[in-house]
Amino acid sequence: MNTIKLSNTDFHVPAVAAGCMRINCLDEKALSSYIEGCIELGINFFDHADIYAGGECEKLFGQALSNMNINREDIVLQSKCGIIPGVMYDFSKEHIINSVDGILKRLGTDYLDILLLHRPDALVEPEEVAQAFDILESSGKVRHFGVSNQKPMQMELLQKYVRQKLVVNQIQYSIPFSNIVANGMEVNMLTDGAIDRDGSVLDYCRLKDITIQTWSPFQYGFFEGVFIGSDKYPELNKVLNELADKYNVTPTTIATAWILRHPANMQVIAGTTKLSRMKEIAAATSVKLERSEWYRLYLSAGHMLP
Repeated sequence: MNTIKLSNTDFHVPAVAAGCMRINCLDEKALSSYIEGCIELGINFFDHADIYAGGECEKLFGQALSNMNINREDIVLQSKCGIIPGVMYDFSKEHIINSVDGILKRLGTDYLDILLLHRPDALVEPEEVAQAFDILESSGKVRHFGVSNQKPMQMELLQKYVRQKLVVNQIQYSIPFSNIVANGMEVNMLTDGAIDRDGSVLDYCRLKDITIQTWSPFQYGFFEGVFIGSDKYPELNKVLNELADKYNVTPTTIATAWILRHPANMQVIAGTTKLSRMKEIAAATSVKLERSEWYRLYLSAGHMLP
């Protein structure tokens, strides 16, 4: 498994991370096998959030980990907070600190390697975020900080007050769902792809050395479905299959390699609970697509070159 350097740190992490949003579908034995299997693949990075199954995913992961012979220092634990589902977002000092305490208790650990603020809070008071981060860092409860689903100016506002460098922005990105690329390619055009929906977040993160983590890397919309094998994307699947044959891998591997080919050195968050599929995803770190192949996949998903 190839590693990438987490921006603004000396911390190296695997290019593929295990997303834990659906691990509550596994029993304890299966979950233990899943964790062990991921680590054997070199995927020792586990991404959580306090809202995944209402905290149950973190709790199950912590219980499984406590019965396994794994040193805490040998894995990377990341979690997110700030969403109260169906009610509001909350980046208040009190909520952030209380959320982390709950996360740590459920995971059965003394610290998080990375804490992300989960989606923007319209009522954020960045001074309170700064206070919360200072308390969490000085107490040893959190080592690095970042955000999820934020635009450049939202990160700029936070960074004005927050002393710690934001090291991660976790956003949705896949071959079809790639407006972060399209709005730069179709600049100054009256096309749908030219619409800047994110404030040029890709370029911003590269300029500021913020690692982009990609969620839903195989989805074609907001949890609308997987594009691999979908009738909605016949041309894309044709190209995926051709390249899979060329590299002697699977279409899933090629779809992952497409993300990893970008020079921004993104980290893929893979949410599968099937080790067989995780192996396909991990294999992408050994495949470097040619420039022409990357663009061919991009065009086959319905994007354009002006």
